[in-house]
Amino acid sequence: MSCLAYDRVESGGSVGAYSLRVDIVPDTKDWTWVLQRACPECGLDTGQLPREAVPRMVRDNAAAWKRVLATPGVRRRPRSDVWSALEYACHVRDVFRLFDERLVLMLTTEDALYPNWDQDETASTQRYAEQDPTDVARDLVAAADTVATRFESVFGQQWQRTGSRSDGATFTVESFARYFIHDPVHHLHDVTSTSRSSTPSWPST
Repeated sequence: MSCLAYDRVESGGSVGAYSLRVDIVPDTKDWTWVLQRACPECGLDTGQLPREAVPRMVRDNAAAWKRVLATPGVRRRPRSDVWSALEYACHVRDVFRLFDERLVLMLTTEDALYPNWDQDETASTQRYAEQDPTDVARDLVAAADTVATRFESVFGQQWQRTGSRSDGATFTVESFARYFIHDPVHHLHDVTSTSRSSTPSWPST
C-alpha cells in the first residue's frame, strides 16, 4: 500500500467505492536497505544526505504534495491494486505524524521500542479514499512542519540515541532521519512518475 512507511505491522475511486478498493497487496519487505544504497526507483541515496537537510526536504516534499492534491483526478487509481494520489497523500501525512511520535520517543526514552503500526489497517479504517483532498493537504503540511521542526531541535549526542522496531530493526536518530525521508520522497515519485500504471513498491515503516 504505501511505499516507504516502513512498518506494515512490523513483523511492517470515487467516494463511496472504498469497499471495492481492498485489493492492495500488503507490503512485507524490509526497506532498511535504503540506508545502505540508493533506491533504484526514486533515486534517493540516503547515505549521501547530510542529516541537517532532512527538515528542508520534509517541507519541500509537503509543498509538492499540496500541489498534487490540488490537481484533478486525485481520487482515481491508475489500477485497482495501486493507491490513488489521495490515498498516498493520506499515508504520507500519517507517516509524518508517526515518525514525529517515534522521534519524541527516541529523544525521551533510553533504547526506545516503537509501538507497531499497521499501515494497511490504518488506510482501511481511516477510509483514505474518501477523505477530502483540501483537508488532507492542510493536515499533511502541518504534520510535515511539526516533524521538521522536531528534527531541527536535535543536537549533539542526541543524534546517536536509539530506537527499535518489534522486528529487531534498530536506528540511531541520524539513521532514523535518513530512513524516514525516503518514504515521502519515494511516494511522491510513485504519484508523479510517468510509469504510474506499473506496480509500485511500498516501503513499509
